[in-house]
Amino acid sequence: MELFFELEIVYIIIGIFILVVTAIVTTRDFVPKVAFSRGMIMVSMFLTVMISIHYYMTTSRMAGVKDIFNNGETVICENKMRRTISRSVLLSKELGWRLDGDSFKNDDYERDFHTSRCIEFDGIVPK
Repeated sequence: MELFFELEIVYIIIGIFILVVTAIVTTRDFVPKVAFSRGMIMVSMFLTVMISIHYYMTTSRMAGVKDIFNNGETVICENKMRRTISRSVLLSKELGWRLDGDSFKNDDYERDFHTSRCIEFDGIVPK
């Protein structure tokens, strides 16, 4: 459950905002009385499904990245810290990276990378 909130808290907050907007719109005088209950149920169900799908896709990708890394292959991770120098970082065991839970760590690098921000590196570097 901790991983769910770690990955999805932003989307949950956005969903709550959408539900507040739905509540405000469906309680106006010009809207039918049943609009509030129907609107809240439909929007809640839609948001729940979308957040669940996103969580499933993210955790599946994370498991794949862990397997790839543990097999000795290279993964590429998004570098949000230094967008002007490099937008991504290549990680592999050969470069001194290790997997600690859901994070990639290296003693020579100042920050960790979460597996949710990584994908398999196919060896093709764009120009």
